[in-house]
Amino acid sequence: MLRRSLQTLASVGARAHAQRAGCVGFQSAFHAPVFGNEERSSAADRVSHSRLAAAVAWRGMSTDITVNSANSGAITAALKTPTADIKYDESNHSVDKPGDPSKRAFTYMVLTGGRVIYASALRLAVLKFLLSMSASADVLALASLEVDLGKIESGQTVTVKWRGKPVFIRRRTEGEIEREVAVDVASLRDPQADADRAQNPEWMVLVGVCTHLGCVPISNAGDYNGWFCPCHGSHYDASGRIRKGPAPYNLEVPEYKFMDGDKMVIG
Repeated sequence: MLRRSLQTLASVGARAHAQRAGCVGFQSAFHAPVFGNEERSSAADRVSHSRLAAAVAWRGMSTDITVNSANSGAITAALKTPTADIKYDESNHSVDKPGDPSKRAFTYMVLTGGRVIYASALRLAVLKFLLSMSASADVLALASLEVDLGKIESGQTVTVKWRGKPVFIRRRTEGEIEREVAVDVASLRDPQADADRAQNPEWMVLVGVCTHLGCVPISNAGDYNGWFCPCHGSHYDASGRIRKGPAPYNLEVPEYKFMDGDKMVIG
């Protein structure tokens, strides 16, 4: 049955090839037609090729090769000596090789552009991360505070707000300065001389937060005419030192400096 099928396919292929070649008479795919010697040899070659094409078609390959005499030699060689090396016929077309020099410029441009975009995105992400950790504009604005000292009279205490905390600025009189300088430092709970707490003896600058539980003391009050915390009875003198009550430390002295004229910058 297989042989009969091969004979039938070979006959069909041979007839189609003979018609394209201009042959008029054709008896069979397995018998030479009645022509001259040269034509008889050519017909025999076509019959042989037809049989080969029929066998290829039976194996599931394309039947177009039955009329393509240019590939007959390659097909015959491939069937007789199978190999893993694939060779293409480049006689009627060109094959672009990998790494074509004419395309290197475009390849380099695409790769460089991509790397520039990646680097820019990474730089932007790093900058946003660093800026997110820095202080905002409103926080920087509160970092320092400028105070006009010309409006404060002798013996008066004003309260300003700095970094969310009250700050006491007191312009002391000559009597207050002499009294605080004469205090015995060794008798204090938190020993500290008046000269160590005031850059200018006339001005005393203190953070208005009690060192006991964080209350806000009252100015010009208490047993020492300094500051008094009514919450738990802590008394501070005019230098902000604890003299009586449960507070363990003196009032904090913030960083400040005097500017030209009657200006002071806290912070």
